[in-house]
Amino acid sequence: MIQVSHLTKYYGDFLAVNDLSFEIQDGHVYGFLGPNGAGKSTTMNIMTGCLSPTDGTVKIGGFDILEQPEQAKKLIGYLPEQPPLYPNETPQEYLTFIGEAKGLHGKELREEIDSAVQSAGIENVRDRLIGTLSKGYRQRVGIAQALLGKPQVIILDEPTVGLDPIQIIEIRDFIKELGKTHTVILSSHILSEVQAVCEQVLIISKGKLVAFDAPENLEKLLTASSGVTFQVEAGKEDAESILAQAEGLSGWEIKEADGVCSVAANLTEGQDAKAVCGKLTMAFAAKGLPVFEMRTRKANLEDVFLELTESGAAEDAPQDLKESKTESEAGEE
Repeated sequence: MIQVSHLTKYYGDFLAVNDLSFEIQDGHVYGFLGPNGAGKSTTMNIMTGCLSPTDGTVKIGGFDILEQPEQAKKLIGYLPEQPPLYPNETPQEYLTFIGEAKGLHGKELREEIDSAVQSAGIENVRDRLIGTLSKGYRQRVGIAQALLGKPQVIILDEPTVGLDPIQIIEIRDFIKELGKTHTVILSSHILSEVQAVCEQVLIISKGKLVAFDAPENLEKLLTASSGVTFQVEAGKEDAESILAQAEGLSGWEIKEADGVCSVAANLTEGQDAKAVCGKLTMAFAAKGLPVFEMRTRKANLEDVFLELTESGAAEDAPQDLKESKTESEAGEE
């Protein structure tokens, strides 16, 4: 559905996107992650046709976003981080304006609006002024406009920013439903949200793709992807002695305070965490050393993100990039 090939973007001398290539298939919800300044927003703006690349191509459904923009953009619904809503209009009026801008008219327009309103769950506020709606409902109005025209691809940039916990859950559930009938690309700084919603995750750093896989597979990339933590009533030397004889551990860290050792141990690859926990408990019990608490530890998407991006964290973007345009970009507009 989406083919990004050797995408490169310079802002003056600053390289924001560096020879980026990936392919997104039909269906599913994809997470798009990267630290600030990594080139994430630039890439999304190029994919939606809002920005021209320095080099490379983006094809949506086989249509080049630059050479065949009309055909390509018909396949895309886009919700930017700040939805371009008009507070003095109602959702019905706003969606009518957006639908007409997309080339919809008459019966087709009315049916499209009704469908988008129902899908976004804004039937009960469609005739209220947008300026009087909660942030959650305004986000839903923004999503509704992205659905007009039956696009195959929905791109959502930080769709839950500023929402309360209940609204976040509602939007997450809605995104999951969208993924059953659309290809959804979700950009978010909330890693737990991406892990809960997305089936595939792309991570970029310094404008380059550093990972693209299912969240559960990415977790296996960590050098210490799983382990065990526990507290035991023992001196540090006794704890060290037992850990040194234990099987299935690749290393550990011990902190002692008031006769209690807090231990964080990494498992060697392929070890069963529960089996290792059982053996450790028995080993300490055999020495008369009570274990107060023991838990298995598994890497999550946040751990993966930090390990893949910290060493190559994106440099701060130049001021002209932070302001979203340079003189050359202004000329393009």
